[in-house]
Amino acid sequence: MLDVPIWLWATFGIGVVVMLAVDLFAHRKEHVIGFREAAKWSAVWVALSLAFAGLVWATLGADAGVEFTTAWLLEKSLSVDNLFVFALIFGYFAVPKQYQHRALFYGVIGALIFRAIFIAAGVAIISKFTVVLFVFAAILLWSAYKLIKDNEDDYDPSTNAAVRLVRKIVPVQDEYVGAKFFVRKAAKWVATPMLVVVVAIEAADLVFAVDSVPAVLAVSDDTFIVYSSNAFAILGLRALYFLLAGMLDKFRYLSKGLAIILAFIGVKLILQAAHKTISTAVPEIPSLVSLAVVVVVLAGSVILSLRAGPPDEADQVEALADSPADSDSPADSLADSPARSDQISRS
Repeated sequence: MLDVPIWLWATFGIGVVVMLAVDLFAHRKEHVIGFREAAKWSAVWVALSLAFAGLVWATLGADAGVEFTTAWLLEKSLSVDNLFVFALIFGYFAVPKQYQHRALFYGVIGALIFRAIFIAAGVAIISKFTVVLFVFAAILLWSAYKLIKDNEDDYDPSTNAAVRLVRKIVPVQDEYVGAKFFVRKAAKWVATPMLVVVVAIEAADLVFAVDSVPAVLAVSDDTFIVYSSNAFAILGLRALYFLLAGMLDKFRYLSKGLAIILAFIGVKLILQAAHKTISTAVPEIPSLVSLAVVVVVLAGSVILSLRAGPPDEADQVEALADSPADSDSPADSLADSPARSDQISRS
């Protein structure tokens, strides 16, 4: 474990709060996030993440800097799959475009809280029961197999256990009232669809954490490195969503690239666990090699996708036939793309 100074923890914590406050203030008025605005915010989040990586490097050493960068890039690439599901959720609940950023904002806050719990628990378990690394490796290899298999079962938010629970506990009206969760109607409080949307987003993130948390724990077992890298990746997720909305269907090989990355990290975990529990003669994969593999595979899958071009006309016709006729959501172009909806259906 790294000897992380208190001031670095404080800098990270204060920085996250300030960034959330600035982002909320900048988007205090509901409006549709366009490509140019999303690109600017994406650049800001990437710059802040790299700047923090430099701070980690200068404070904790080169190895810690490489681990942070690898974990951040890994979580960033895996989070792309979340975007497909977010689009499906927005399309299913017909979320007006001007309210989508606010829904994702609440989702990010919840994700930061739940990831902190999961990561703390994961680090504590690994420190006492190293053999659990084999279990985490199995989870990653299974997820990689599911991505390679490319199961495209539709994700139906109405079947989500958390969504059904909310609807049983409180009455939900059909109309949105801005970004409000509750409104007073006929002398009693009634939930708006926005509450159900945020619950669906949180439930989706909890399922995705099953992959992402073991994956970053393969890069580092230090709580600070793992959580801070997760936090920076999650903070930039909203801007990334609006930046890529309508474009993800072009990245036809992205899911295959993510499968290769997950499989590689799974093998890394197996070697790491064997090194600690069986014999120190078992080699471990250095963090710098992990960073190189993530960068090369991710870049390669994107380049191959762009060179291959969009799906052929027959695929597009079939996709249009299976999608809702009238939708004012980015889900129109994302819902038919390869996504880990089979994984979400476990929730």
